[in-house]
Amino acid sequence: MNLQLGVLEEMILIILLMKDETYGVDIAKEYESQLNQTISLPAIHVVLKRLEKKDLVTSKMGEPTAERGGRRKRIYQATNKGYEAAKYLQQKRSEMWKVIPAMNFVFQ
Repeated sequence: MNLQLGVLEEMILIILLMKDETYGVDIAKEYESQLNQTISLPAIHVVLKRLEKKDLVTSKMGEPTAERGGRRKRIYQATNKGYEAAKYLQQKRSEMWKVIPAMNFVFQ
């Protein structure tokens, strides 16, 4: 599999895989919960657009809600290709970590 994903792309893809469907604000909350870091909504949307171009994510417009003044949310979902990409990257990382000798990194 020839796939290039940045760390942020991978993290957001994994968050999408954790949920059935979700939207930007929910992704930001989950990102902060999992990584103890904040992320801006514009950053999330840039990444989601890149993931969508790579066919790793799909999106659709949700129903209008009163809490949003009648505006609709864009709902995102990981695709099968997104799942396979994340799984492949996880497998490669695991293989690489097995080669790292733990004793080389004992800190004083």
